[in-house]
Amino acid sequence: MSDSLKARVREKILRQLNEDGAPDPEQQDTRQVSVENDLVALDAVAEDDPLIEELAERYLTP
Repeated sequence: MSDSLKARVREKILRQLNEDGAPDPEQQDTRQVSVENDLVALDAVAEDDPLIEELAERYLTP
């Protein structure tokens, strides 16, 4: 049984955030904020939303 594309992208984003570690409260990491925003957007869309394909291209490597 394979995971959905949405689930795989979500897993990759969470893994990336975990690997980045806790953000430095003294400095705003714009890349990390962008990744967090992508996760929020991903969670807000349905399985067939085109945003999932866009995020897959950004986070998943062939």
